[in-house]
Amino acid sequence: MKAAVLRAFGTPLVIEELPDPQPGAGEVVVDVVAAPVLSYTNEVLSGARQYPLLLPLAIGIGAVGRVRAVGPDATRLAPGDWVLCDPTVRARDEAVAPDIMLQGWIAPSPGAQRLQAHFRHGAFAEQVLLPLENAVPLGALTTAEAGRLAALFTLLVPYGGLLAGQLQA
Repeated sequence: MKAAVLRAFGTPLVIEELPDPQPGAGEVVVDVVAAPVLSYTNEVLSGARQYPLLLPLAIGIGAVGRVRAVGPDATRLAPGDWVLCDPTVRARDEAVAPDIMLQGWIAPSPGAQRLQAHFRHGAFAEQVLLPLENAVPLGALTTAEAGRLAALFTLLVPYGGLLAGQLQA
């Protein structure tokens, strides 16, 4: 698959050929149809936001696309289904206070970076590997509708602003 890869902060994205992801148990591969570009993307790419990321990686936060393949334990999703790709990946071994990352965007703790090491690339790629629970079925869509739905990810701008202000719960 082709992907827009960030090799180092402050350098341009490079279109590279990466291996196609293969889903394991609890995973799904989605063909990306639409992905947003957030207003502060340049600040992430330049390193100004100082988001901890394991580089190189294909960045990009959230997408709308069609299921390409599912892991052996998927019971509802099937190839061809339209899904919203939720970038909020949570560790599955801690229910109360799990490590969380925004796939393709920020991995702010050692646990989140372990998640990013597996769910490596974000939505600026032809395909994305996600946990099954992060693929939200949408029903039938047109490509134009997929683009409009992907625009909803711009609502993550406030979240990015809260992180920049080091606001903590």
